[in-house]
Amino acid sequence: MREHTLNVIFRDTVHRSDPEAIFHLTESCQLFYPEETAVARELAEERLAKGPSSGYEFLFAETDGIINGYTCFGPIPFTQGRFDLYWIAVQKEIQGTGIGKRLLQLTELRIQEMKGRRVYVETSSRKIYEPTHRFYHSCGYHQEAILTNFYADGDDKVIYMKAFTCH
Repeated sequence: MREHTLNVIFRDTVHRSDPEAIFHLTESCQLFYPEETAVARELAEERLAKGPSSGYEFLFAETDGIINGYTCFGPIPFTQGRFDLYWIAVQKEIQGTGIGKRLLQLTELRIQEMKGRRVYVETSSRKIYEPTHRFYHSCGYHQEAILTNFYADGDDKVIYMKAFTCH
């Protein structure tokens, strides 16, 4: 892990400028397809429009007013204490500094405060996602399922899960 000296502030309120910042952040990661970065922006827009009833929660890491990373998560409808982590992204230039891990830890705490017992994450099996897989493993997630050829031929959906102990 690289050393970082960023003075990072974490916040959970979505600001009007966040959808566009999220779009640019997810583009900077060079992992996501254009339609995916558009959806990332739309989820923040939906949160702004509908508030908590949107079902989307956010946590942002920012330095000097610039978003360095974020998560988007929410309860899975019709389940008891199950949550999806829809997005986690960190600006490409500062990946490996620990910001992503801290964002995920704070997101997990938030999920637990919301009575969450399990969190699920979906990702691609493409080679470019190997660091992402290692990240989830290092954060205590285990591979729960693989849906073969889900996104495209040769591109499986890999589902990770982490369970929280009762408190």
